[in-house]
Amino acid sequence: MSNPSLRDYIFKDPSNRPYVWTAVIGIIVQLLFFKYLYPFASYINGDSYAYMQTAHENLSINTYPVGYSMFIRLFSVFTHSDTALVVFQYLMLQASILSLVFTLFYFYHPHRYTRIGLFGFMLFNPVFLYLANYVSSDTLFLSLSLTWITLLLWIIYRPSRKLMIYHALVLFLAFTVRYNALYYPLIAGIAFLLSRQSFLQKVVGLAVCVILIGSFIQYNKYKYYEISKKSIFTPFTGWQMANNAMYAYKFVPKAERKPVPKKYQVLDSMIREYFDSTVGNPRHPEENLVASTVYMWTPGAPLRTYMQNQFKKDSTAPELKRWATVAPLFEEYGKYIIKQYPATFARFYLLPNALKYYAPPVEFLEFYSTGVDSVHPIAQIWFEYKSNKIDTKFKDFKVDILNYYPILVGTMNVIFFLGMIGFLVLQGYKQQPLMGKGLLLVVCLWLTNFGFSVFASPIALRFQMFPILVMTAFAFLFMEFVIKEATKKE
Repeated sequence: MSNPSLRDYIFKDPSNRPYVWTAVIGIIVQLLFFKYLYPFASYINGDSYAYMQTAHENLSINTYPVGYSMFIRLFSVFTHSDTALVVFQYLMLQASILSLVFTLFYFYHPHRYTRIGLFGFMLFNPVFLYLANYVSSDTLFLSLSLTWITLLLWIIYRPSRKLMIYHALVLFLAFTVRYNALYYPLIAGIAFLLSRQSFLQKVVGLAVCVILIGSFIQYNKYKYYEISKKSIFTPFTGWQMANNAMYAYKFVPKAERKPVPKKYQVLDSMIREYFDSTVGNPRHPEENLVASTVYMWTPGAPLRTYMQNQFKKDSTAPELKRWATVAPLFEEYGKYIIKQYPATFARFYLLPNALKYYAPPVEFLEFYSTGVDSVHPIAQIWFEYKSNKIDTKFKDFKVDILNYYPILVGTMNVIFFLGMIGFLVLQGYKQQPLMGKGLLLVVCLWLTNFGFSVFASPIALRFQMFPILVMTAFAFLFMEFVIKEATKKE
């Protein structure tokens, strides 16, 4: 078979049998060992329970995107076992990762040692077990994103109408799970330009993606308008913008603070008073956090206080209505503050966030179930636990095995960058034009994700696993090319 499908290549090519059997045995052994140590699923205080509440009440919109809530609601039709959910999430993640790995083997034909190194790194990576153990959208979004980039590689090298349809559906599903996928159509457009298919098919393929995502955005706007009389896609944008601006604003000296327009004065006054009493105060250790999201969630912080003050006369207003109603003002205010103090914003928010991007903090993954040994009632009901207590075979909930990850990611960033430079300087794109197209796709993904993450979203390991894995995979390939060229010259 000269041009086998990916499935035939994986399961019928004799050279891949050792990898397939290693994957099957490795996945089973890892799962059995991990679930013996951690018999319960993990929970992020706030996030996990919000997803479960959305699923329980079958809400069409909520604080977080509803895609993952719909997923666990569908899964509950078959079973309420948290172990089954964790196992399914892990299998789904490994399937998407190995599909990408075998796709790279298929098109780029790396050396045996490169294959073994890349395959082993992806298969026996402990972070996937801890990630899949969380009742959170992280694993589902990562799986969909890896499937999406794999489909883009196939569309570049072996395009077909069926692949274009699959791509549109996967992209849409990813967007309903996490709004980071908002920039994915831009990367898809680049992949379509690189693919060998008719111009009309490229336009139609991209148009379908835009229509699906656009319809979802319009639906959300309609539902939020019903609740709050505000036509917004997601309140997160406004809250995040105000939060980010505050991280710069608190470093503006009192004497240099400029007056603000009247509509922002109440909020601005609350924020100034808050910083005057908390910055440098040992009773407020949260002020030592760098480029975090603490101002979005802390009850006593100005944003939450301002929101509650707007509803003093309507104490029965649901949280989602309150959250959405103030979001447009927060977005305007955040943009205004950033424009007034751009240098301060760059120094105290963008730069620290960029450094986080280089070596993402482990964040919640530092502890099993974020260090909490009990679950909310919604989790106990959903998974039919006998009590609200969870435990492990370890004496505490600390997870030390992932402590090396920020260093590893920083190292892989350097290796990827050096390998890419070597590939370009040695004109690898002429010798291996297929990999040249892959390089362009990955660089565009890296740059776009960097801009989106640094400017608009919190940075943590679980949020950055997708670009990290793609970057690492291509780092292996680039370094192999550079080593081969260096060996030739010698």
